[in-house]
Amino acid sequence: MHGPDPHTLFPLRDVDRLCFLKNLVKNPQIVVGDYTYYDDFERVENFEENVRYLFDFTGDQLIIGKFCMIASGVEFILNGANHLTEGVSAYPFAIFGQGWEGAMEGKQYPSKGNIVIGNDVWIGYKAVILAGVTIGDGAIVGSHAVVTKDVEPYSIVGGNPAREIRKRFPAAQIDLLLQLRWWDWPAEKITENLHLLTSNDPEALARLS
Repeated sequence: MHGPDPHTLFPLRDVDRLCFLKNLVKNPQIVVGDYTYYDDFERVENFEENVRYLFDFTGDQLIIGKFCMIASGVEFILNGANHLTEGVSAYPFAIFGQGWEGAMEGKQYPSKGNIVIGNDVWIGYKAVILAGVTIGDGAIVGSHAVVTKDVEPYSIVGGNPAREIRKRFPAAQIDLLLQLRWWDWPAEKITENLHLLTSNDPEALARLS
């Protein structure tokens, strides 16, 4: 065997609270890699409800890599939530029309870009990720963290706003892991080397290549 089928919605027998997310999402502005799972205490269909303010007219995306772990209640806040911040008032007059529809002529609501989640990223319970944030490969986001800026690969962050707590590995080992990109290996190779993927010895993985 070479691990679970990445095209399966519910990879755990008789468990419908954890799903392989790419097989659930329907919004084309949400892109998810193989084996990334979402776990929800109530219903996995809540996931797209927790991707807030993702409107087709904004054109932004939520991009999530492979082998990510997303806990229940995690929220992603996209650019549709933004208001005009440089004006005297941030109130969205134009959406109400009736004489106010021209309020945004010659102006644009601010956009910070896509949310991009790397590979092998663990996002803890009820964390919030804001628009424009990139979370690097191998990072861990603590429960209830509010992530307002980029998170470096293989770092652990927590708090509101989220701050780096520590790196998971020394810099040289992080560089090595980023070069290895084990998440792109064939399923057979991953399966054969699970004992190394669950060890704390990146150099042993490197000797395979």
